[in-house]
Amino acid sequence: MNRLFFVSFAVALCFIGGQALKCYDCTGLWSLCLTSQTTCTGTDQCFSGVGKAVGFVDVIMRGCLTVDKCNKTEQVTLPGSSSTNLYNMTKTCCTSDLCNSALGHPHVSTIMTTLAAIASLMSVKFLV
Repeated sequence: MNRLFFVSFAVALCFIGGQALKCYDCTGLWSLCLTSQTTCTGTDQCFSGVGKAVGFVDVIMRGCLTVDKCNKTEQVTLPGSSSTNLYNMTKTCCTSDLCNSALGHPHVSTIMTTLAAIASLMSVKFLV
């Protein structure tokens, strides 16, 4: 009975770790950003973006981003004008749940991976 429990637990942890990535989502100025949580689709990653508009206004963004746009700086222009640059936004990506926070939240997927490894080792011990 114990073997069945540990094997089931190890398998469940592996599936839990494979869920879609959860990220913080917000757009704001300075440190004022109403943050919510969002679930990314496909192979999107979490990102934190920082820019400076008019030379002194910090613009921050968080959310999901396609991999090809990660770790790059893009020009944000005035809508309807491709030549008027408002600010440059540097977007830095990360790949664990809720990793794009300025706060020190633990990385859930790292914890889940560790628990899955421990459970697998324990189940192997019981099976042998």
